[in-house]
Amino acid sequence: MSSVTTPRLCLVVASGAYEKVHYALVMAAGAAAIGMPVTLFFTMGASAALLSGHSDKPGWWTLASERPATDAAERDADFKSKGVACLDELLEACRDLKVKFMVCEMGLVAEGIADKPLRNDLEIERTGIVALYGDAGSDGRIVFI
Repeated sequence: MSSVTTPRLCLVVASGAYEKVHYALVMAAGAAAIGMPVTLFFTMGASAALLSGHSDKPGWWTLASERPATDAAERDADFKSKGVACLDELLEACRDLKVKFMVCEMGLVAEGIADKPLRNDLEIERTGIVALYGDAGSDGRIVFI
């Protein structure tokens, strides 16, 4: 008897725009909720979303917003006021749904943030693109955001 496995969905999150990072998390949580194995691979500007930040401000607050004259914190508060999951809720949902988190070592270096601590509430693997390809396997789907 053969078993059929669902191919892994790998989302390469490169954009440092809050809205793109937010929707990548929406996609990941949605796919994981229906049983699809998911990997989030953060690189370049999006890597800041995984920084621990400082005091009461998570690292994702440094992301840019696509909405003019709006920062990531304002956009997040706007989403929350409309009943849309905020970024921290989505990160927690992805964690709880066993989404795999990877961050690109090259992307961290390129952005000048390789020495910054990552969030400690997520299991995040510091790695490279070859590891992502291995994680995706021969039948995995890779989507670039």
